[in-house]
Amino acid sequence: MKRYKELFALPNVVILGISAFPARLAYSMIGLAIFFKTQQSTGSVAAAGLAIGLNSLAGSLTAGVRGSVMDRWGQKWPLRILVPSYAALILALSSMHTKESILVTAFLLGATAPPINLSVRPLWKDIVPEDYLRTAYALDSSMMSFTSVIGPIVITTLALSSHPALGLGVTSALMLIGGTALALTSVSRNWIPEKKAKGQQKLWRDRAIQILMFEGCFIGFGWGVFDVAVPALATQEGVAHRVAWIFAAFGIANVIGGLLGGLVSKKMAPRSALLRAYLLWVIACIPIVFTNPDWTMAVVGAGIGFIGGAVQVFYFEVLEAVRPQGSQTSSLGWIWSVEGSFMALGAAVGGFVSEHYSPRAGLALTPIMLAIGLTIFTIGKGRLAAANDVPTEAEDLAAIKDISNEVK
Repeated sequence: MKRYKELFALPNVVILGISAFPARLAYSMIGLAIFFKTQQSTGSVAAAGLAIGLNSLAGSLTAGVRGSVMDRWGQKWPLRILVPSYAALILALSSMHTKESILVTAFLLGATAPPINLSVRPLWKDIVPEDYLRTAYALDSSMMSFTSVIGPIVITTLALSSHPALGLGVTSALMLIGGTALALTSVSRNWIPEKKAKGQQKLWRDRAIQILMFEGCFIGFGWGVFDVAVPALATQEGVAHRVAWIFAAFGIANVIGGLLGGLVSKKMAPRSALLRAYLLWVIACIPIVFTNPDWTMAVVGAGIGFIGGAVQVFYFEVLEAVRPQGSQTSSLGWIWSVEGSFMALGAAVGGFVSEHYSPRAGLALTPIMLAIGLTIFTIGKGRLAAANDVPTEAEDLAAIKDISNEVK
């Protein structure tokens, strides 16, 4: 882990990671926070599921818009407006008791969510040398995955305690602390968006972005189905309590895979690394169809999460290499809009398939969707040619020199 030690020695790296952590933890809690609030207030699980769906859908549909706003006006004012507004809305939700008011507020929360993750990602390029960007992306991805492991545990404990209102209260406080801390960091305050080239075409007309969005349709759909099929199978087998540690195994392995992905030599170009890891990802996902909601599903899930962590690191590198100028935030935002929308569709289909046919049929859709995603990237790899560059020896030496100067 020497490379991570060197990364942490660079100015602003630790500050950026720590400042964004509370807000990221809040995001990992908000879904279940909305679920428990709705279910406890209305007594309806269906209403709770609808509230989560509305929140997720609104967040997905507006991610590209929020990213575009930051690419045009920077991070300073969007964060300072959205963070306190979002925290206040969470507190408002805590005081509501009717189904209609809760559903409307859940939707508004999704539509006005501060783009914390979208804000952090482009900042790494400003504070670390090119040779350490893969490691920085790995650290960033692993931090997001880590919060996804502990967040559900924290919110479940609080929401089911003798003081359930603490769940939303703590979520609001974490967002306010983390979002404010990020907005006050010098690297965020001073971040200057790239200027678009004169006469530049719309982002969604870029051939590389089109490939990434097309793949996002299938990968989003596949994971949407997966997220419903796993608990559906466990519930059908009468072991619903095992869902938590199955997803925990997935999440922990995802963190480890992301960290190790950041150690892969820069001699392997991002596109090549992505395609190789993606193939392993498809292979690792196939056995999930034949598992049961016990140690077998936890082991296979851990394998999927481990390789998926590395895939995410290489994906970020590919996106950074092929995105059009002036789309540091909006490129990923619009891709997430597409992916998140299809994830919501996948969840709906997964629920229907699991109830009317079998949860295993739903699980079978996930490796199929991943295989289609790999096929799309393989056929369209020519559009991702900009991500197939390997640093020259001169560039590596220059990066090493920059690191030495900054550490000193």
